[in-house]
Amino acid sequence: MTETPEIRLKRLQMRSMRRGIKEMDILLSRFAETELAGMTPEALDLYEAMLEENDQDLLVWVTGQQPAPQVYAALLGRIRDLGAVR
Repeated sequence: MTETPEIRLKRLQMRSMRRGIKEMDILLSRFAETELAGMTPEALDLYEAMLEENDQDLLVWVTGQQPAPQVYAALLGRIRDLGAVR
């Protein structure tokens, strides 16, 4: 059984909200609410791959404490801008 686009969006939204680190829950759920529905399937693939990363790594990448892997740099920049992380 293949996953419908609607189910995929709901699944990614839920994974964005239930991360483990509260700061990432907040940032990613805000991003998911506003951005996921407008993303291409390829962009959703990248977002889904990024969700597989460790929360501690995502947090230091999105806050700029460490450089993000190039593959995620633009996506994390969008998340950072939306969340007003400085």
